[in-house]
Amino acid sequence: MAGEGGGREIEFASDGEKAKGYLSLPASGRGPGVIVIQEWWGLVPHIRDVCDRMAREGFVALAPDLYRGRSTGDPDVASRLMMDLEIPRAARDLDAAVAALLSHDAVDGPKVGAVGFCMGGQLALFAATRNRRIGAVGDFYGIHPKVSLDLSGLEAAVLGIFAERDAYVTPDVVRRLESDLKAAGKRVHFSIYPGVDHAFFNETRPDVYDAAAARRAWSELLAFLRAELG
Repeated sequence: MAGEGGGREIEFASDGEKAKGYLSLPASGRGPGVIVIQEWWGLVPHIRDVCDRMAREGFVALAPDLYRGRSTGDPDVASRLMMDLEIPRAARDLDAAVAALLSHDAVDGPKVGAVGFCMGGQLALFAATRNRRIGAVGDFYGIHPKVSLDLSGLEAAVLGIFAERDAYVTPDVVRRLESDLKAAGKRVHFSIYPGVDHAFFNETRPDVYDAAAARRAWSELLAFLRAELG
């Protein structure tokens, strides 16, 4: 199945199993690779659209389907799906997605980026602590109560995009994470966007979407990925 932006569904090997995802390629045919990691809703059209937007900016973008075919628009169901996610299996799928990107003929460079939103933001940072082939992390208001971070393995630069009015990832939580990263000697730049809520980047969420902040965050993310991945 192809997306509106020209992407397509693919399968890739994951520790003896078959994982699936959505892959979008740039018109140029080549570019740096980026893993795009879902919110708690699953691999929904918004995440596919982020991949297509990445491709229009010259990146090869792959969103692995961490829920293995399940998605929802119901926050109660989404919360259960997030909490039921088997983190070791998700880690294997993320590693496999990185390997699938780096083995793809369209991908330039020895490392990829990992960009995630909400649950996916925490998983992007988590994946980079385990996988040194991730060279840049874009963490959009990342949270997952079952994911802990061992920062000793992190080599990637980290861009953190957070929201001042976030009830899940409060500014105090953000500042603690930033302090921990800096104390561990990591390259990090965090921004707390004023006056916006958790998930402000998601245009399918009119209750929290902020167009101006989303444009600023997108520009900040693209500049960061281009600087880190080439």
